[in-house]
Amino acid sequence: VRLTVAGRTDAGVHARGQVAHIDLTSAEWVALSRGRDILPETALLRRLRATVNRELPKVAPARRAFGNNVSTPVVVRSVSRAPDGFDARFSALWRRYSYRIADTPALQDPLSRGSVLWHSTNLDQHALNAAASSLLGLQDFRAFCKPRAGATTVRELQRFEFAREPGGLLCVTVQADAFCHNMVRALIGSALRVGSGEMPVEWLHERLLSRRKDARSVLAPPHPLVLEEVGYPDDAEMRLRASLTRARRGIELGG
Repeated sequence: VRLTVAGRTDAGVHARGQVAHIDLTSAEWVALSRGRDILPETALLRRLRATVNRELPKVAPARRAFGNNVSTPVVVRSVSRAPDGFDARFSALWRRYSYRIADTPALQDPLSRGSVLWHSTNLDQHALNAAASSLLGLQDFRAFCKPRAGATTVRELQRFEFAREPGGLLCVTVQADAFCHNMVRALIGSALRVGSGEMPVEWLHERLLSRRKDARSVLAPPHPLVLEEVGYPDDAEMRLRASLTRARRGIELGG
């Protein structure tokens, strides 16, 4: 069975809100219940969870903690029958990522180091937001991504903001209709140079206008980056959205 996911991420990046779909015939869907008085989606959810718990440790050894069951790095949250025309990738309206940073020694918790960046200098939140706001809207992000042959680098950046959480960590929120290869990490990596005072606030916008990726492009480390949520239109609009996205991608690949 072919699995289609909403977003593919760089190695080392996490996903808390990944969405995926598979295509089944009506007979295959009904057969999931195996004659029992149980909904097909409930049956599939149970089988997926059992498969993940059984098979995943063979791929990536999981840790045992005080005799508890083996915990795996993938959890299937829910299963449902998709609306007509739904496509996990092409029906999506936007993707939202988060990125957390500890920019003082007091915030550096060894137990969360696998999902938080330890930054060596204090970051200026005001400068970060001022620089980030200059990139919002429909823009050509060629300077902040790794272009693919025949594909456009134009994207609509809907949110790019830095906020302090109650505990003091700096949380970055990045949301767009879609992202180019390495785009989120490039945006954050470049912004951090502004937040640390290494570069002026205007530098991010100047790079955007240059449409040129060069040696000054720095990718933020992948481990704090998390795909948090994928947004979709109302059920009745799923097929139309997927068709429009496919058509646009076809034009891109066709030059």
